Amino acid sequence: MQEYTVLVCEDEKDIGDAIEIYLKNQGYTVLRAANGKEGLQQIEANTVHLAIVDLMMPVMDGISMIVELRKSYDFPVLILSAKSEEMDKIMGLNIGADDYVTKPFVPLELLARVNSHLRRHQKFMDLQNAQNQNDNVLRVGGIEMNLDTKEVTVDDQPIKLTPMEFKILQLLMEHPGRVFSATQIYETVWQEEAIQTDTVMVHIRRIREKIETDPKHPRYLIVVWGVGYKIEG
Repeated sequence: MQEYTVLVCEDEKDIGDAIEIYLKNQGYTVLRAANGKEGLQQIEANTVHLAIVDLMMPVMDGISMIVELRKSYDFPVLILSAKSEEMDKIMGLNIGADDYVTKPFVPLELLARVNSHLRRHQKFMDLQNAQNQNDNVLRVGGIEMNLDTKEVTVDDQPIKLTPMEFKILQLLMEHPGRVFSATQIYETVWQEEAIQTDTVMVHIRRIREKIETDPKHPRYLIVVWGVGYKIEG
């Protein structure tokens, strides 16, 4: 059976203690953090499969934490919010959270949400790994990239990419749903420190013109404003 680690990022100790007890009773390993900064440190130091993040915390709030973790991680994030934090909750979902539970919450509902998101994410990861390992072909939606032949098709129609365009698209397709900043893309693809990243934006625009039916309303290559770029199906 898959063992999962859940990060509980909550500054109210009593609430955090209760959530930890519920999760441990279900067999989960639990990590704790009292603010967003501590939460990010836990994520960097451990393998986290799901995070439960309170919105209102000192030092670094939940919104800021989610923005930062989504730059590098795509595991499920569940928001804890008070009813008075409706707009913050909506913002959290817009910048990358997967779900929310309103305080005060019913323990069984919280556990059901955790179980559901972990199952869904694991199935998605298993499918991606199976597809990628079986034939060395990356697939996201209608895009297929053959890493052996360096061929790319969109809805079975071949497209031509430059070597740099291919590498950028490969990076994004290897991590569907994950947001990469322009700096991360540059330093991964060009293998050097990013002094300026304008060239990344130019390449992204050219890739979009080649893979999108309507580049102004992209279906695959999405801009996450203020954060970076991601590919999704």
